[in-house]
Amino acid sequence: METNHGQNPVTPKSEEQEIDLMALIARVWAGRKLIFKSCGIAVLVALVVAFSIPKEYTATVTLAPELSRGSSSLGSLSSLASIAGINLQTNNTRDAINPNFYPDIISSVRFSTSLFSVPLRRMDDSQQISLYEYLKDYQRVPWWRTVIGFPSKCLGWGLSLFREEKADTLSAAAVNPFHLTREEAGIVGALGQRIDVSVDKKTYMITLSVTMQDPLIAATLTDTVMDRLQQYITDYRTSKARVDLKFAQQLYDEARQKYYEAQQAYADFVDMNQNLSFLSVQTRQERLQNEMNLAYNLYNQTAQQLQLAKAKVQESTPVYAVVQEATVPLRASKPSKSMILIGFVFLTGVGSVGWILFARDLLAGFRKKKEEE
Repeated sequence: METNHGQNPVTPKSEEQEIDLMALIARVWAGRKLIFKSCGIAVLVALVVAFSIPKEYTATVTLAPELSRGSSSLGSLSSLASIAGINLQTNNTRDAINPNFYPDIISSVRFSTSLFSVPLRRMDDSQQISLYEYLKDYQRVPWWRTVIGFPSKCLGWGLSLFREEKADTLSAAAVNPFHLTREEAGIVGALGQRIDVSVDKKTYMITLSVTMQDPLIAATLTDTVMDRLQQYITDYRTSKARVDLKFAQQLYDEARQKYYEAQQAYADFVDMNQNLSFLSVQTRQERLQNEMNLAYNLYNQTAQQLQLAKAKVQESTPVYAVVQEATVPLRASKPSKSMILIGFVFLTGVGSVGWILFARDLLAGFRKKKEEE
């Protein structure tokens, strides 16, 4: 009896699987007209959808923040760890706010509402509007959203006839970040989705991007958000130094005033008693001179402390290097028409194949069973 060692004999089960696979391919090939027709319709629908979605433009700026690090004993070990994506120098930074918290600052309600009154101009219009007005009244939406939202708009118009009219204007001072209206909360949410901040874990490079339907507004708002963020961090880092400077200035002003008063009192006394040689006069003169010298020494010390406090404020002020400036984008970043087209065609093709192989038979069997009952 001969045996085939090292060979895989063809079993009936493998032959059956091969036959089933060929049968499935044959069924798909038989229904190719349906697949091609469905994909053709999907192409038309994808083109309608792609050209109905409003264009959006993204402006980007890259910042390199100044990070003052203390003397660390880790040395080259920190550099090697940063290559592996491990940060060993976080605790050595002098910054009160780590750059990793910058996205949280920009997405905060107080920061977002502070941008409501930023003046902007659209690319095709010289009229100046605020950011709040732009997000509220100048946003284009796809036609299907207009159709879906039309009944609710009609209902809102009808209800507004029975309500008291309120002022539709908004000032930055009128916005209360602690208690926002429904409309203001919606604007804050929309603004948060359009501003993106990312921080490189290794280099702390900050990338700030703003996406808007108008390219000029996207670039203008990017610059504004960058300036507001820098000012926020500067105010936070220098707050203690500025308090110390204010106190040093107060001490300096008081010491200078006392020195001027002591100097004037000494000069007046000397002028009035120039030709007198009484011991009481000399004693009084020495005492006034000593008071003037003490006042001058105090005045000199406070002046030095004031200069040190000013230097401390300057030292605490962070410096940001703009690596890449914001420019008005020329090409739209959204929507990606090619991705929409590929997605529609792919999903339609998969759906058509699934219909040919499975769904059509299931539906036919269900109808047949229902007819038999």
